[in-house]
Amino acid sequence: MFHYVPKDLSVREVHRLLIGGVGPRPIALVSTLSEEGIPNLTPFSFFNAFGANPPVIAFSPSRRGRDASFKDTYYNLIRMKECVIQVVTYSIVEQVNLASTEYPSEINEFIKSGLTPIDSDIVMPKRVKESPFQMECKLLKMESFGEGGSSANIAICEVLKFHIAEDIFKDGIIHPELIDLVGRMSANFYTRAKGSIFETEQPRQRKCIGYDSLPEIIKNSFIYSGNNLGKFAAADKIPADNEVLLFIEEIKKESIKDFESTEEAFYRYKQQNNYKNMLKAALNLIEENHPKSKMFLELSAKFAIENDDNDFAWKTALYVNKI
Repeated sequence: MFHYVPKDLSVREVHRLLIGGVGPRPIALVSTLSEEGIPNLTPFSFFNAFGANPPVIAFSPSRRGRDASFKDTYYNLIRMKECVIQVVTYSIVEQVNLASTEYPSEINEFIKSGLTPIDSDIVMPKRVKESPFQMECKLLKMESFGEGGSSANIAICEVLKFHIAEDIFKDGIIHPELIDLVGRMSANFYTRAKGSIFETEQPRQRKCIGYDSLPEIIKNSFIYSGNNLGKFAAADKIPADNEVLLFIEEIKKESIKDFESTEEAFYRYKQQNNYKNMLKAALNLIEENHPKSKMFLELSAKFAIENDDNDFAWKTALYVNKI
């Protein structure tokens, strides 16, 4: 690994490391209003939510890197204490990119970006019609750290009202495929949530056996990845021996005589992501004393756990002790 102490690097180098390693970052599209009534619209990718009671979000209108000057958003928030924060979706990312241009203070970024301003209900700054998730906010506190270029100013805001498009809900939650958010990464790179989404069950409401309770036959395997072991460790109990043997006997009954169980067939089932046929083939190959029998069982368990069939995976993995 490389090892760096920030004080030994230039500000630009530190910034590049941060935005490369801390990501993908949600993007706040922040609407503010100057004392003269001039709208400002700017995106910030140092942004997140930090509590729900009250709802608190924060973003950083940091000082400009080139001359340490404050941005219009900073001045507007300090003076007017209000903003609207929108999320950025794939459908508007190029227009939001336009709004990031450093126009003079008298320029209205709504006009430059082509995004549509609509009235807010509580605060004075406008909302962005095209964003499906909008938050009217008041400034609670502005915390500043440093006086040089790129130093942080953290705007801590309370959400006064949410505006959320009805069509991004599915089964009562804001569904990531429907809202289609984008995130900021290093340099000019972004990421799009749609098409890159996976689920992993949260263990908060149940007991997990933990990594330290994993059987050695699983923990010491060269087949399972760290993620595989994490999913094994999230189980609330380890199947008993009689459960394992009963499961295997049921699988054997399905392995009829004309079922293809060669090594070549096993790898074909693997390419098909068919872990059930992988196990059937593995069990038949065990009967033939195939030298790779243990590995075939572990691969079957690995593919099962990666397909969220945890019970199948556990019982398959434990059967390795029986051969």
